[in-house]
Amino acid sequence: MDIPAHPDYIQIETNVACNAECPFCPQNELVRRPKTMRNDVWKKIVDETRGLGITYRPFLVNEPLTDRRLGEIMRYIRRDDTAKIELNTNGELLDREFALEILDAGIDVMRFSIDGYSEETFSRARIGLDFRKTIDRTLDFVRLARERNGANRIEVRMIETEETRPEIDDFKKFWKKAGAEPVITTLYHWPWEPGVRSVQLPCIKVLKEMFFLVNGKATLCCWDTHERAIIGDVTREHTLDIWTGAINRRFRSLLAEGRRDQILLCSRCDAYKDREFEGFPSYASQG
Repeated sequence: MDIPAHPDYIQIETNVACNAECPFCPQNELVRRPKTMRNDVWKKIVDETRGLGITYRPFLVNEPLTDRRLGEIMRYIRRDDTAKIELNTNGELLDREFALEILDAGIDVMRFSIDGYSEETFSRARIGLDFRKTIDRTLDFVRLARERNGANRIEVRMIETEETRPEIDDFKKFWKKAGAEPVITTLYHWPWEPGVRSVQLPCIKVLKEMFFLVNGKATLCCWDTHERAIIGDVTREHTLDIWTGAINRRFRSLLAEGRRDQILLCSRCDAYKDREFEGFPSYASQG
């Protein structure tokens, strides 16, 4: 099986800001700079991948709504008729003006992370966020999207934990009635969290996805909070040259063979530990 000529998904960390301090997220540990990606950098990534049917995700380890350029970024992406756009957000900053701008720019998939049906549960998981404002603004976005025939899919997600488990049924009923798709997810371990041990298995992320940090560096994985697996720098290289480059080919080969221990970032990662990998393609002989 050949290495794909380009990724299907590209994530771009346009800034490193967040309006929440969730206990399960390492966002507040980020030390990379600048705090905001230069305009010429994100434009270069988009320009070099136009016409390829790519889905862009203008966020990474950040809250995308903290970047007020988001509408501009989306409109720039939309100059390519083949492109799609997805966003993941906690929703609190989505006032009506911002919601209309995002819808008018052409959002395809909108995912809200709302961990709790009750205010008490939510407040313990999403520290720093206003529960009522978050719920009201999410509901308003769903209504606006329905009125304007915008967004092909709207998900409201909740991580399943001991605290949220008793609320799952109510959560699903509420958001389904509101017109969104309720989704229950599992809490994953970020690589290099205390106690995380690597599993010697392949990884599926390297086959279709590409990730750019705020400084323009490309990383192997969206969970690379401390730049342990840099595969290139778009300020000095073409986006697709990084994708097909020697470093990325080497990492793909190791991961196809399940040799996570040979990559610093992956040497303490247990992602996909319960997944079956029969027939996983080998890249060892390519490039």
